[in-house]
Amino acid sequence: MILTLYSWLLSLAQPLLRLKLARRGAQEAGYLEAVDERFGHYAAPAGEGYVWLHAVSLGETRAAAILIERLREQIPGMRLLLTHGTATGRAEGKRLLREGDVQAWLPWDTAPVVSRFLAHFRPRIGILMETEVWPQLAAGCRARGVPLVLANGRLSEKSLNQALRLDWLSRPAYRALAGVWAQTQDDATRFKALGAKVCGVPGNLKFDATPDVSQLAQGQRWRAMSARAVVMFASSREGEEKLLLDAISAQAPGALPVQWLIVPRHPQRFDEVAVLIGQHGFSVARRSAFVQAPVEADVWLGDSLGEMSLYYGLADVALLGGSFLPLGGQNLIEAAACGCPVVMGPSTFNFAEAAVLSGEAGAAIRVTGMGEAVRVATGLAANAGRRATVAAAAIRFSGEHRGAALKTAQAVAAMLEVSAPARR
Repeated sequence: MILTLYSWLLSLAQPLLRLKLARRGAQEAGYLEAVDERFGHYAAPAGEGYVWLHAVSLGETRAAAILIERLREQIPGMRLLLTHGTATGRAEGKRLLREGDVQAWLPWDTAPVVSRFLAHFRPRIGILMETEVWPQLAAGCRARGVPLVLANGRLSEKSLNQALRLDWLSRPAYRALAGVWAQTQDDATRFKALGAKVCGVPGNLKFDATPDVSQLAQGQRWRAMSARAVVMFASSREGEEKLLLDAISAQAPGALPVQWLIVPRHPQRFDEVAVLIGQHGFSVARRSAFVQAPVEADVWLGDSLGEMSLYYGLADVALLGGSFLPLGGQNLIEAAACGCPVVMGPSTFNFAEAAVLSGEAGAAIRVTGMGEAVRVATGLAANAGRRATVAAAAIRFSGEHRGAALKTAQAVAAMLEVSAPARR
């Protein structure tokens, strides 16, 4: 009864979703691509036997890339169905497809739409990345005998409390999962509190991702061309750029002691951040204008997608986006793999264990706010010896936590073997 009411309410909200997509599409054209897929209508012919993996956005898709590689090794002849919820995730996911693979939007979570999705693709198994558990989707998979699992699962204390407030809806969804592989033991404990079946704690898949070597080298070449040390604000979120620019203005009223580089998390905000930089009295040069070398300016703006390795190669130190407002922080593991020291703010609940471990390993430095972050980052950038020590610690920290992707892929393959007789 509860699930029926939930599905009915979401059905009523479909026109609002279409309106939201139209508005987002005005800023990011990718949201206007194949809109009907979100409602279970597909141009591609029906198929069956897919290994279905859902990676909602850009970060999850990048984490999924290494898992997909290991899955292909463990499941010969695997045909991938890759779904997403955001335009950046879908654009990144295109690069992971091979002949016979299919890409689509995740279905809107109502009974008819989920039913059409499952009937059209008939997946062998569904793998959700990190946090994306939907009640109707979980119930639909269970009813059809499709094992639905959560890989690289994370669940913060805040998210657990939110789920418990909707216990009547969330608990059946988590109980319907065939299994969860959690990032940390704390995550596992929280999943169990919602009734999920935790199958293991293999670690964080993001440690298995390797930097793009050519991008890293290009960034390092460009760094050598800069007369000043480069400090990056990596994957900054709305509101954080103003905090940074205010702090820079207060602490460096004259010539800037370092070259600042801001790389916003969301591409639709590139123009907005460029205007904000100008409003603070700083000149700005955009990555899209760089040809053979960076253009001289007070602040560089990283207005490209898929080039984080280049940016980390270019930077001497990185401030961690999402950690200076209560947003939980972005991925610091990628910076560590590139050997880039990280200065992180107080909010890191999205990567709680990685933040603690990186600090203990000497690969990252915790600060209480943006003013302190600017002081610490510029000081570290100016101290070559100290910076090299932290960079070496970052590389060690990254290497010591690899292996989750292979363990997860082996577990998925084993589950497919066990579930195959039931599906036949």
